[in-house]
Amino acid sequence: MPVPLPRPQALLKGLVALVLAAAFAAQAVAALLPHVPLLIAATAVSLATEGVLYRWQRGVLSLFAKSHADITVRHVLRDLLLVVALLRLGEQDRETVYAPLVAGLLVFYALHCAIQAVSVLVRRTRTLPVVTRNIDASALRLSPAPFVLLRRPGHRLLVFGLPATAGLLASAAGDRPVYATAGIALSLALGLIGLGALLLRLLPGRRPAGEQEVLDWFDAWLAAYRPTAGLYFSGGAASAYQANMWLEPLAGLDGRPVIILRERFMVQKIAATDIPIVCLPKVSTLMRLEHSTLQVLIHPSNSGKTSQVLRIPTIKHTFVNHGESDKLSSCNPYAKAYDEVWVAGPAARERYALAEVGVEDKDVVETGRPQLDGVLPYAGPPAGPRTTVLYAPTWEGWDGNPGNTSVIAAGENLVRALLADPGVRLLYKPHPLTGSVDPRAGAADLRIRELIRAANRERAGARPSDSAELTRRTAELDRLTTSAFRAGADTLERMLVQSAPEPGRAEAVARATAAWEEAYWASLPEGEHQIITDARPTLYSCFNVADLLISDVSSVISDFLASAKPYAVANTSGLSEDAFRVAFPTVVAATVLTPDAAGVPDLLDAVRNPGRDELAEARAELKLRLLGPAEPSSQERFNDAVRALCGAARDHRTRVAERLAAVPGQRTAAEVPTARR
Repeated sequence: MPVPLPRPQALLKGLVALVLAAAFAAQAVAALLPHVPLLIAATAVSLATEGVLYRWQRGVLSLFAKSHADITVRHVLRDLLLVVALLRLGEQDRETVYAPLVAGLLVFYALHCAIQAVSVLVRRTRTLPVVTRNIDASALRLSPAPFVLLRRPGHRLLVFGLPATAGLLASAAGDRPVYATAGIALSLALGLIGLGALLLRLLPGRRPAGEQEVLDWFDAWLAAYRPTAGLYFSGGAASAYQANMWLEPLAGLDGRPVIILRERFMVQKIAATDIPIVCLPKVSTLMRLEHSTLQVLIHPSNSGKTSQVLRIPTIKHTFVNHGESDKLSSCNPYAKAYDEVWVAGPAARERYALAEVGVEDKDVVETGRPQLDGVLPYAGPPAGPRTTVLYAPTWEGWDGNPGNTSVIAAGENLVRALLADPGVRLLYKPHPLTGSVDPRAGAADLRIRELIRAANRERAGARPSDSAELTRRTAELDRLTTSAFRAGADTLERMLVQSAPEPGRAEAVARATAAWEEAYWASLPEGEHQIITDARPTLYSCFNVADLLISDVSSVISDFLASAKPYAVANTSGLSEDAFRVAFPTVVAATVLTPDAAGVPDLLDAVRNPGRDELAEARAELKLRLLGPAEPSSQERFNDAVRALCGAARDHRTRVAERLAAVPGQRTAAEVPTARR
């Protein structure tokens, strides 16, 4: 269900819309009377409100547009009322005096329409069938985007038309047509300059490469780069984390990795990486991968567009998921559409067998979780006076199951119980999608944050003196991981800026990230609770400083087991503890907490006194079942799985080529793409 609009914000939008409507009504009355002071005031309020709308209240603009009262209609009405006022202010022969000005105003609006038409043409020439990042695409004649003012009709009409409106208003106040003449002339000049700037971009030597030229370039790049394995991803803006968690394992592969995306906006959502990124929005363009050397595509999630790439017969596909848990989504029947399903350990293999969703055991490959190789192992109880507790609940999910997230039923109780212990430092890291389905989860999340802020006000500690080090490390990491785009840069300009990376950038980012994390944790006041919602620090960085995890049934607890540290799971499912442990095997080695958080004090005591920790052996056993053996490393096993599936793809291509060679008129074996090891 949609999250309801907060009442104050709705009232503000209604107030702004009411002010604009009232300003137009007042302007109409002033024009008909005529009444110059009221006309000036109403027009000024109308223009000021337009500015407010474009700066802070874009939602109201869409409402006006749906009512067929967009910026063009409003601007024409505003100027029309000024013309009416001018005609009614003086003698009967004023029509002759102001007729040329009205004609000039009409020419300006015609010019506005022409600019918009040319702007659309320019935008189309700059919308390429392939979007890239980390690739030198200078051969496509990339160029900076036109000024934002020329691309947005609402902003352009307000700015270019302002001199004409001001001139008409000044003429009404002083009864001198010269002001209107000057204003309209200036608006016409601005319009002609804007039109000329856009027309220049349509000249053959100034426009980017055409569609066929881009496709030919893309084919040539594929032939030169010779990719072997890639990550395929499609989804919404909030789902980018699902792909980002696989960037490091992908970068560690032998061969030539590539990232294949389907949505243009997703190109900028992918985190810092040196791996070439290619966005192929159209299915016809996507199909060109069939004739490339690409052998394996790794899928961290299912989407509606996944079925499109599965049609490519020359590529083997594997599903790796973006996390493993006992939730039904971890055993989606869609998984049987892939050639293989890669899981972390034996538990996931058993999970697929029990789920009976059509995934055969022979197609399940245990690769571990390469992302977890950097998670530090358990090193004993808290060494200092503080016990760091990470509360990382999952979101509410799509199925409405009350056991999905603990935020609604148990979150506040858990946080109160933790904050009541003076020896606890709480790290609260909610799921990015919390509140996106159930508004109760969003409201509970806000209350939890306020509880933490209130506790911090009572526990104010001195900030370490090395906070300047964090500022320096942040600046260095931002320099390496973000691209500085000019205001108003479009996709094509970003391609120009994000060309092939400098050699060694990936290693520099890794060093800078480690240095930033060290500086971040050192910069925090001792014992201060933290609300962590930004991309940095990562969840795995929080794992490394936490002594205890409290979470829900999700992939978070599976990943945390890489550390073998104590963890607890909130039971908000309504099941008894025994039934809860049976239903969710990942809870076997956890302390189960009830919604009232009554077990928190005993849990903290067990964390601080390992002798009372009765689940240490169970965690070690569960870690092996969930994540597989420590040796060889997950990255090595992941690499081996990729090599094996690439080999299967090559063998398949060879067999297909041999069959085609035996059929007259079909492609020969030489025409079927192969790839180097």
